[in-house]
Formats: sequence, structure tokens, C-alpha cells
Amino acid sequence: MAVLTVRRYGDPVLRRKAEPVSAITPQIKQLIDDLIDTMYDQVGIGIAAPQVGVSLRVIIVDDGEGGARPLVNPVITAQDGRAVAEEGCLSIPGIFAQVERAESIEVEALDGDGNPLHFQAQGLQARVIQHEMDHLDGLLFIDRLDKATRDRIKRKIKKDGLPDEAPHHAFAL
Repeated sequence: MAVLTVRRYGDPVLRRKAEPVSAITPQIKQLIDDLIDTMYDQVGIGIAAPQVGVSLRVIIVDDGEGGARPLVNPVITAQDGRAVAEEGCLSIPGIFAQVERAESIEVEALDGDGNPLHFQAQGLQARVIQHEMDHLDGLLFIDRLDKATRDRIKRKIKKDGLPDEAPHHAFAL
């Protein structure tokens, strides 16, 4: 297991659509382990493979019980309600904004052993899954903001850059 380097805003891999995983190989299992180590090292509650430069449809979400849940090739099959909450991102340290997402979702995916999963997620867990799944499609949370807010954030990043280490605030995904 290893802690991998988290790619930051501006890295082209963060804007690519990730490829589906065709089989759970030893390499995919190693990627999952490394993603878990990296997420916890960064004090995050979610991470996607593109954030470490691997353009595959693999995400890790904190399960809320002290563990991590790998989701391979996740798909949201249903969603309900709307909720607005503050989000941050390991790839855009120090930047936080209010983002609207579905309050409740249903997800289908494979677990880290290739077994099919179908479950419902609500609240924070639903938010984390949606945020991480955006990374699989080349989207960042700032893409979900209104144009004026997004442009203000981009100007701030261009002017000030991103900190090497940001103070942990709210949660970073």
C-alpha cells in the first residue's frame, strides 16, 4: 500500500472521462488499497482514481463507520430531493463553496472483490458519492457553481495559486 500524489486543479487528467474497469485484477486491488491510504493521509472522506492520475472508474468513500468503501464502475440509478452544503476537494485545496446535489441516491457498483452492490445513500454519504462520481466524468465541484462564483474562484486560484497544504475545513473529497 502506498500514499499517492493527489493531482491538483489544472492537471488534464482531472478533466478526462475515466474508463470502466473491465476486471478486478491484482492491479485494481492495489489501486483500491493505495486510494484508501491516500484518502486517509489527506484527511479526506472520498477520493477518485483520476485524482491520483489513474483514469479508471474507481472511487473510495468513507463508510461513516471508520472504514472505506470501494466502488468500481459506480452508476446512480435513482435520485431524490435537493440539498445544498459546503464542499471542498483534495484536488483544489483551500477552496470551499456551497454545492447543490441530490439528497438521496441509489447506486449500483462492484465492490473491491467484483461483487455487485445496490444500495441507497442519503445526506453526506450521497454527497460524497456524487462528488467522487463527478471526478469520473472529468467534473470538479466548481463546475456545479453559478458562473459568477466559479469565475471568482478561478481568478483567486490564478492570482494566489493553491496552498501546498490547506487547513482542513468542512470536508474535502
